[in-house]
Amino acid sequence: MLMEADLPDDVEALRALVLEQARELEALQHFRARAERLQAIIDALQRHRFGRRSEQLDPDQFELALEDIETALAEAEQARDKASRTSPPRPRKTNRGSLPAHLERIEQTVDVEHKACPCCGGGLHQIGEDVSERLDVVPTTFRVLVTRRPRYGCRSCESAVVQAPAPGRIVEGGIPTEALIAQVLVAKYADHLPLYRQAQIYARQGIQLDRSTLADWVGRAAWYLRPLRDHILERLRQSERLFADETTAPVLEPGRGRTKTGQIWAYARDDRPWGRMDPPMVAYVYAPDRKAERPEAHLGGFAGILQVDGYGAYAALAKRRQQLRLAFCWAHVRRKFYELKDKSPVALEVLRRITLLYVIEADIRGLSAEQRRAARQEHSRIHVDDLHQYLDARQRQVSAKSKIGEAINYALTRWDGLSRFLDDGRIDLDSNTVERSIRPLALNRKNALFAGSDEGGDNWAVIATLIENCKLCGINPHTWLTETLAKLANGHHATRIGELMPWGNVG
Repeated sequence: MLMEADLPDDVEALRALVLEQARELEALQHFRARAERLQAIIDALQRHRFGRRSEQLDPDQFELALEDIETALAEAEQARDKASRTSPPRPRKTNRGSLPAHLERIEQTVDVEHKACPCCGGGLHQIGEDVSERLDVVPTTFRVLVTRRPRYGCRSCESAVVQAPAPGRIVEGGIPTEALIAQVLVAKYADHLPLYRQAQIYARQGIQLDRSTLADWVGRAAWYLRPLRDHILERLRQSERLFADETTAPVLEPGRGRTKTGQIWAYARDDRPWGRMDPPMVAYVYAPDRKAERPEAHLGGFAGILQVDGYGAYAALAKRRQQLRLAFCWAHVRRKFYELKDKSPVALEVLRRITLLYVIEADIRGLSAEQRRAARQEHSRIHVDDLHQYLDARQRQVSAKSKIGEAINYALTRWDGLSRFLDDGRIDLDSNTVERSIRPLALNRKNALFAGSDEGGDNWAVIATLIENCKLCGINPHTWLTETLAKLANGHHATRIGELMPWGNVG
C-alpha cells in the first residue's frame, strides 16, 4: 500500500502512478470476476454430482471436467493475488493434517548468513525455529538387482559342486522383478494406463521396452494369478447373498478389423450393512456374449439371494433353479422415473415415496438382519404398499407405450423382487455395491478402447478382480501383488491359495 511519503512531487510522475494504479485495479477486477465465474461453475458441477441431479452426470466425466476447471481457477487466483498489492492473498484450500509418518524426511536448514545482531553487533543465539513440511517426489527411478550365487567345490574329492538354488521368477530368464511386473499391472488395470503409454514413460528414463514385452509379462502374471480369481469366485458361490451385474467389454475381432461386444460379469458380496464382519469381495468373469446361460455357469452351485437389475437372464436363471431367489434394485426403478421428473408429476411423486425408503435404510444400516427386518416391517412396508397402490392406479390412466407407462410397468412386473427386502434383513435396497465395482472397468475401457482378444478380456477380468479386492480391503495393490507374485514364482502350494488373499488367511 502506498503511503503519503511515497507519492512523487512531480505532476507527470504522479499522473503515471495514478494510471498504473488504475490498470492494476482493472486487471484485479478482471481476475476476480474470472475466479468467481470459475467457482460458480465448480459449485454447479458439485450440485450435479452430490445434489438431487446426481444421476445426470457420469462420475468419471465429472472428475475429468472438475480437475480442468479447478486448474483454471488456481491459475486465475494466482494471477489475482499477484495483481493485488493492497490485500494479502486469500487462504488456499489445502489438505488438512500432517503428511504420513512413514515417508522419508529429508531435512534442510535455511539459516541467516551472519550471526551478528543488526542493531548492536552482538552475537545471536537461537531462541526457536519455524518448521514446515512439503511433499516432494523423486521421479520413477529404475535400478538393477544383481543376484550372485557363488558355487562351491570340495578340495578333497573335487566331485561335488554346491550352489544355492536360483530364486523363482514369474518371467524365467527375463529381466523384470516381481515388483516391476506388479507396477505394470497396477498402472494398466488400476490407473488405466495402456502398455504403449507405459513404454513411453520408461523410454524417458532410458529404458527401452517394447509394448509386446510388457504384454508378455502381463500374460505370464495373469497365468499365475488366475487360480486366485477362481478361489474368490468359489468363495462368493458359498455366500448367502450376492450382487450381480455386467458391463460391455469391446474386443477386437480378428480378421475383420473391427470390434465385437464381449461382457465382463461382476459378482460381489458386502455383508457389512447387516452387521457381518466377513470381508467384502468381488470377482469378474469375461464372456464373449451376454447369453442367459453365462451367469448360471459362473454361479455354479450358488443357492441364496441374488440382487440384480432387471436383465431377463437373471429371471430365467431363477425359474430354472428354485434354490435361488431374486431381489431387484430400487435404484434402477428410481432412475427410470428420475429421467421423467421434469415432465411428469407422477414421476415426482414416485421419487418422493422412494426417497422415504432410503431415509429409513440410512437409519438401520449396520444393524443385524433381524433388526433391519423388524424396522422395515414397522416403517417401510406401509410406504411400499402405498406405492404399489399408487402405481397400480396410475397404470390404468396412462398409455402403456408412453415413457411413464413403461417406467410403471418396469416396477410392477418386478414387484415381488422389489418387495423381498421387507422380509429379509440381509437384502439391500439396491445393487449399488456391484455397480461401484463395475465403475473401474468402465474407466479402463474408456482409456484402452478395447481388448485385443477374448483371451485379453479374460486376463483383464482376472487381474482387475485382484486389484479391486485389494482396494476393498484397503491394501496397496502394488505391495500385495509384489509379495504374491514372488510367492507364486517360488512354488506356493495350490492347496494353500487362501493364504494369499488380500484379506488374509481365511481358508
